[in-house]
Amino acid sequence: MLPLIKYILWSLVLIIMFLIIYFFVGTTNANEEIKWGVNFSKKQTEFLEIDSRETYLALIEDLGFKNIKISVHWDLIEKDKGVYDFEELDWQIKKAEENNVNIILAIGMKTPRWPECHLPIWARNMSKDEQQKEILNMLEVVVKRYMNSSSLASWQIENEVFLSFGACPWVDESFFKKEIAFVKSIDKDHPIIVTDSGELSFWVRSSQVGADALGVTTYRKVWQNYLRNYISYVLPPIFYERRASLVSKVFHKEVIGTELQAEPWCANSIMNSSLGEMEKTMNLEQFKKNISFAKKTGIKTFYFWGGEWWYYMKTVNKDSRIWEEVKKTIN
Repeated sequence: MLPLIKYILWSLVLIIMFLIIYFFVGTTNANEEIKWGVNFSKKQTEFLEIDSRETYLALIEDLGFKNIKISVHWDLIEKDKGVYDFEELDWQIKKAEENNVNIILAIGMKTPRWPECHLPIWARNMSKDEQQKEILNMLEVVVKRYMNSSSLASWQIENEVFLSFGACPWVDESFFKKEIAFVKSIDKDHPIIVTDSGELSFWVRSSQVGADALGVTTYRKVWQNYLRNYISYVLPPIFYERRASLVSKVFHKEVIGTELQAEPWCANSIMNSSLGEMEKTMNLEQFKKNISFAKKTGIKTFYFWGGEWWYYMKTVNKDSRIWEEVKKTIN
C-alpha cells in the first residue's frame, strides 16, 4: 500500500504544480482594441443623491459610451404586485435608441448593486415557490416589452448566482436554469449572459447553465470584511486569459468583463467615507492600473463599474480627473 500512497501523493503534487504553472505563470500581450461599456443603476444614483437622468445622459452624450448594461431592479419596476412602472426604463431605452447605444438588460431577482437581491416588499414574505412564480411573471413582462427594441443587445439573467454575496433568501441552480430557458423560449433572437466572480471562481459551473456568454468581474483593491482590512488581489492577467480560453474551447462561450472596478470599495459605503478613504481602493492612478490590467487579460469587452460615482465626483466633489480619463480611454 505504501508505494501506492506515494504514487497518489506525487501525482497530486504534480497536478497542483501543473495547475499553478498553467493558471498563474506567464504573460499576455496587451489588447488595445477593447470594446468599452459601462454599468448603470438608477438605485445607485439615488444612493449617491445625484440626478439619474442627468447621469445616464452624461455617460452617453459627454463620455460617448455606446454600450451600457442597465440593472433592472425588480422592486423599482413592480412596487405593487402586478402593477408595473416602466417610465424610467422606457426613457432609458428610448435614449439608447436615439443615440445608437447597445443595451444589456440585467433582469431577475438578483441584479447588480446592493443588496443584490431586490425583492419588492410584497414578495419578501412569500414562500420560495411563490417568489419563483412571481419572478417568472416579471421576466415575461420585461422580456416581451423590450425584446423588439433596436438597442437591445442581450439579456443578463440574474447576477453572480453562485457567489455568496448579498442579502438573498435562497440560491436555486435548477430555477436559475429554468429562468434562462424561459427567457430563451420568449426571445429567440437575443443572446443570454450569466455572470460569475472573476476572482473567486474557475467559471466552470456558471458555464454549464445554458447561457450564451459568460460575464466576469475584475476587482483589484477591495475592503475584505472577514479580514477587516483592505486587500489587493494578486491574481495575474494570465489567470483570466487561461480561464477564458478554457471556457471558449470547452464550453464554446465568449467571456466578457461585466464589472471592471472603477469606483471605491470601502469599509463603509461611499457616502460614509472620506475622500482619503475612497482613494485607498480607487484613485486616478489605480484607475489607470485597472485599465492596463484589463488590456492584458485577453478579454475583448469590458463594462466599467462606477459610472455613477464618476459623475458624483465630477458634480458634487468637483473632481473630474477620472471622468476625463474615461473620456480619453474610450475615445
